[in-house]
Amino acid sequence: MTLIYNKHKQKDKRKFLRSNSTLPEVLLWEKIKNKKLGARFRRQYGIGYYIADFCCPQRKVVIELDGGVHDKKEQRQYDGWRTEDIKDLGFTVIRFSNEEVKYKMDKVLEKVKSLLDV
Repeated sequence: MTLIYNKHKQKDKRKFLRSNSTLPEVLLWEKIKNKKLGARFRRQYGIGYYIADFCCPQRKVVIELDGGVHDKKEQRQYDGWRTEDIKDLGFTVIRFSNEEVKYKMDKVLEKVKSLLDV
């Protein structure tokens, strides 16, 4: 896969996703934006063929949030392939359920911070 960030043809989709964020995305973004964890994150960031929920390009960390649709077998399989593809590009990928973000934000932030300190 050619590593291209924020492909132009994905621009409208990235903009749509940012404008239609889920509640867990909004909650997490409030905690990580503006270098609140010591590193700059971007929302709906294009990496190759994919659009990551959150990405810190400088530290090569991707955060993905999984809602109910991710419980389906086909989606879990796709998520696995997607995660491996992004890892193959040199990124660390961490996934959280929407429930973790809503109800265990402190633990989510601890895990993210630990990845940024590497």
